[in-house]
Amino acid sequence: MSITHDEIKKIALLARIKITEEEADATLKKLSGILNLIEDMKKVDTTNISPMFHAQSVTQRLRDDVVTEINQREKLQKIAPEVSDGLYIVPQVIE
Repeated sequence: MSITHDEIKKIALLARIKITEEEADATLKKLSGILNLIEDMKKVDTTNISPMFHAQSVTQRLRDDVVTEINQREKLQKIAPEVSDGLYIVPQVIE
């Protein structure tokens, strides 16, 4: 896939970016290189390769899911300004 100088100018116009001719030429070179790399990557046969979630085979060490706090709901709701059916009542914010 190739991109033209006019397409670079059009993209810059749509993005509301003012670029000079030199910047357009440099951008054309860079984008052409990226698009050529993508085309090369599409040619690689990946039929027997399974997808990877991460570039390295790493796993995250997780701690055991153990309750470390006691239920203090009653104690905390006693000091709340207003509670109804176990829920905190707060001032209305949205009309």
